[in-house]
Amino acid sequence: MASSAVAPTSSFLVDKKILGFSASCAQPSSFPCSPQLSKKRASTKIVSVMTPQQSERKPSATGAVKTGMTMTEKILARASEKSQLVPGENAWVNVDILMTHDVCGPGSIGIFKKEFGENAKVWDREKVVIIPDHYIFTTDERANRNVDILRDFCNEQNIKYFYDIKDLGNFKANPDYKGVCHVALAQEGHCRPGEVLLGTDSHTCTAGAFGQFATGIGNTDAGFVLGTGKLLLKVPPTLRFVMDGEMPNYLLAKDLILQIIGEISVAGATYKAMEFVGSAVESLTMEERMTLCNMVVEAGGKNGVIPADSTTYKFLEDKTSLPFEPVFSDGGARFLKEYRFDISKLEPLVAKPHSPDNRALARECKDVKIDRVYIGSCTGGKTEDFMAAAKVFLASGKKVKVPTFLVPATQKVWMDVYSLPVPGSGGKTCSQIFEEAGCDTPASPSCGACLGGPRDTYARMNEAQVCVSTTNRNFPGRMGHKEGQIYLASPYTAAASALSGFVTDPREFI
Repeated sequence: MASSAVAPTSSFLVDKKILGFSASCAQPSSFPCSPQLSKKRASTKIVSVMTPQQSERKPSATGAVKTGMTMTEKILARASEKSQLVPGENAWVNVDILMTHDVCGPGSIGIFKKEFGENAKVWDREKVVIIPDHYIFTTDERANRNVDILRDFCNEQNIKYFYDIKDLGNFKANPDYKGVCHVALAQEGHCRPGEVLLGTDSHTCTAGAFGQFATGIGNTDAGFVLGTGKLLLKVPPTLRFVMDGEMPNYLLAKDLILQIIGEISVAGATYKAMEFVGSAVESLTMEERMTLCNMVVEAGGKNGVIPADSTTYKFLEDKTSLPFEPVFSDGGARFLKEYRFDISKLEPLVAKPHSPDNRALARECKDVKIDRVYIGSCTGGKTEDFMAAAKVFLASGKKVKVPTFLVPATQKVWMDVYSLPVPGSGGKTCSQIFEEAGCDTPASPSCGACLGGPRDTYARMNEAQVCVSTTNRNFPGRMGHKEGQIYLASPYTAAASALSGFVTDPREFI
C-alpha cells in the first residue's frame, strides 16, 4: 500500500509480524491500545496505531546553517533579495545608483542603444547620475564632443541628475556643474548607507565611506545596468583593517591608506572587500573616510567600506531625504584576514615612483629635489584637503619654492576655498593664505591633471618633472609625461614639500 510523509501524530499502517507482537492490548506501551484490534485477532495486519507525542526537534548540526555575514555580503544579499550570500557566489544585484561621466559615458550609452534599441529607455531616470568632470576645460574637440553626447542622451531620456556645463570660460556661470564625480556624489546626496552604487570609474569605491557597496564597472556592464537596473556580481571575501590609537596632528587619512597599500601591495586585495574599523577610523570626518576608501582600488580591492555612524548620519542630514537602512558586520562574520594598526605610531608617508605601494617615510626622501606640487583630485582635492594645506602654509609663514597647483574637486569646494576661514588664521580663507604663500590661483574645479588629459589641461606635466601630488596613482605618464616622477602624499606633506623644494616631512612646519 502506498503511503506518504505525515506529521508525527498521524496514523500509519504497520505489519504485525515485523513488529513482533500480537494484536492485543499486551502490545508495547509506546503504541496505544486500539479496541478494534482485540476483536479481530485473526487479522494479520494492524489497521492503525498512533505515534507518541515527541519533543521539539533541534536543528541538525550539519547541513545548510546560516552563518554571520560581513557588511559587503549583507548589502549584496539584500540587493539580490537573498537571505544569505557567501564569498564566491554570483548574484543578480539590484542597483540603487549608476554613475557615469564624460570619459566612459558615451561608450556606455552606445552599448545601451546597441543592445536595447535606439529608442530604449533607461530602467529608472532618477537612479542614473551623469557628471562631466574629467576633460572639461580644454579646447580638444573630441573631449568637448563627449560632453555633448552626454547632454543629448540626458535630454532624450529626461535624466533627472545631469550636472551639465556649457560655458567653459566661466564655470560659475553653470549652476548645475559640479566637478569631480566622486566628491559630487557625496555632496549631492547620492551616497546612502546600505545601498549599491556602481560607476564607470575605478574610484567609485570612494562612496564606501558611507557604509554602502560601491565599485567601478566597465562600459559594457554600465550599458546593461542602464537597460535593466541589475548586474551579476561575484561576492568578494572581506579583509578587515582595524585601526586604533589617537591620530597624530601631522597625519591624514592619505597616510593611513598609503600605509595599508604598502603593507599588502597593489595586488594584496585583488577582488576583495576592504572593511575599515577601529577608534581611529571612527574619529575621521566623512571627507577623510572618503580618502581612505578612495584608494582601495590601488590595492586591487573590489570595494572599501566603513560602518555608518553618527558622523555619517550628520553629514547626510541636509543631503538626502530618501530613506536608507545601514547594515553592519555580524559578530560571527568570517573575514579572510585581519590587519591591525596602532595609528599613534605611524609617521607621514609617501609612495615613491612608480607604484602606490612603493611606500617610504617622508623624512627618508628629504634629499629628493622636486619641480612642482599638485593639490587636487577625488583623493586630495576636497575642502578639508585644502584646509590642511593652508594650515601648513600658515604655520610656516614662508613662500613656496616650486610651482604649486591647486585644483578644487567641485564647485562647492572652490567656494569653500574662497569663503571659509581657516582655524587659527584670524579669519583668513584658504585662498588668501595660498596667495600669500605664492601658490597658483585655484583653478576651475575638475579632475584636472590627475589623469593627464589633453595637452592644454591645467597643470598637466608636459615635460619630465618630479612632482609631489595628493592624487592616487603615480604610474609612468599618469599626470601627462611618461618620464615624469610622482610622489603620492597627503596635503600636509605636499604643502611642506612646496615650501622646501624637496620631499618634506610636515612635522618640520606643524
